Amino acid sequence: MGASDRRTAADGEAEARAAQLAARGVEMVAMTIVDNAGICRAKTFPLARLAQVAERGVGMAPCFDVYTSADRMVTSPHLGGPDGDLRLFPDLDRLVPLTAQPGWAWSPADRYEQDGRVYASCQRLFARRMADRAAALGLRLSMGYETEWTLRRPDGSCPTTGPAYGMSRVVELSDYGRDLVRALDEQGVRVLQFHPEYSPGQFEVSTAPADGPVAAADDVVLVRETIRGVSARHGLRASFAPTFLAGGVGNGCHLHLSLHRGTTALHRDPTAPYGLAPDAAAFLAGVLERLPALVAVGAGTPASGLRLEPSRWAGAYRCWGVENREAALRLVPGDGHAELKCFDATANPYLLAGSVIAAGLAGLAEGAKLPEPVVGDPATLTGVPRLPLSPDEAIGQLEASDVLREAMGEVLYEAVLAVRRAESEDFAGRAPDEIAADTRWRY
Repeated sequence: MGASDRRTAADGEAEARAAQLAARGVEMVAMTIVDNAGICRAKTFPLARLAQVAERGVGMAPCFDVYTSADRMVTSPHLGGPDGDLRLFPDLDRLVPLTAQPGWAWSPADRYEQDGRVYASCQRLFARRMADRAAALGLRLSMGYETEWTLRRPDGSCPTTGPAYGMSRVVELSDYGRDLVRALDEQGVRVLQFHPEYSPGQFEVSTAPADGPVAAADDVVLVRETIRGVSARHGLRASFAPTFLAGGVGNGCHLHLSLHRGTTALHRDPTAPYGLAPDAAAFLAGVLERLPALVAVGAGTPASGLRLEPSRWAGAYRCWGVENREAALRLVPGDGHAELKCFDATANPYLLAGSVIAAGLAGLAEGAKLPEPVVGDPATLTGVPRLPLSPDEAIGQLEASDVLREAMGEVLYEAVLAVRRAESEDFAGRAPDEIAADTRWRY
């Protein structure tokens, strides 16, 4: 469906949705995008304007795609500077009241040029395009993101005193955990687990997989902003930064995925090694092969590099293993899916999902083969390659990736590179403590 057709079809739907939301006390709508630095940017408008916005969109400058996490605008060969404007359109199917922000609703946005053409750097439309590319081959992907965050009081003190993974932390913040799970449930996001993590004040929530990469990315954006909202109502601040404290175990944002062909789950083939049907194995082999370049997309900041340390379950080695939490690619045969552990919340989740699909489809086209799985901690083994040790190394891998360049298209690809290069330059020579402090509350 083209942009003009979609807007015409949305007109009546928007009026109906506005009436439903008004009946639930909604007065304002927040519409969000995620930029290439992984920052969620917003435009808001009164609910009374929903039909008009669904038809005509809301203006936004294209330069946000070359903003760094510190809000410095850089330039790429195609983007940057004060010129130009786009139209943001809400996805009415994802429009939902925000439980922790009474009177507000949220929707993700798709971006188009003013003449209705697809905006070449819209990461959400990129993820949809890659899902369509997989669908043309008869493949459907189920995806989900796992979210970790760190809590602090406004004075910087930690709200928990118990040990890692301890029930005492649950007791200390039981009202908080209950309110968070309830809020997510009321917003249509089903929680599988909520539990304390390793570092002081660190928690994790796992949500049900979504049917497709766009829905999965929408979910994780909604999950993060709900965590922020619930945290604020409990007098707390939430940080999703990959390195909250230098030297500590950081926050990841692991991507879980499984492939299906029709009703057949390709990660549950009883006749194949490890339950992986040949197409699933080739797809994962393609992802594993291009993981160094994908790090620039999903964990390419200096703060990300501080998290990707061996023996911390961060997935610092380019290898795969069956239920191996040190491998970057962990196969979970019991649940019939794979987990990519090396990514964090500095990633644009739409961009990351689309890029992973592109890498996997390349492996499928090549008939790629998985190497033997790694058993044990790869840090204690020889011959297991590390993922890029610096942002510059990851950037170099992305620069060399024809697969990701073709999939993203020149405009989006060059914008991603421009942002990652600028972030690397901005933190060059900075001490780990400074890097952690400067990014702690940006995510």
